[in-house]
Amino acid sequence: MDIRLSDKLQMKKSHPCGGVVFTVLRIGSDFRIRCETCGREIMLPRSKCEKMIKKVMREGEDHV
Repeated sequence: MDIRLSDKLQMKKSHPCGGVVFTVLRIGSDFRIRCETCGREIMLPRSKCEKMIKKVMREGEDHV
């Protein structure tokens, strides 16, 4: 998947706070993402994160 820094990810499952939109802070073998609702940062393995992504949103684009 083509994921870039500061992309917004809409996930299939919600965070415990109820948010489903996350911002990408770090990419590599692990992703660091921040919940847009509560601000909590999460580190996830790349494989697990890619399975959970429903939609990728970028600045200047409608959706990917």
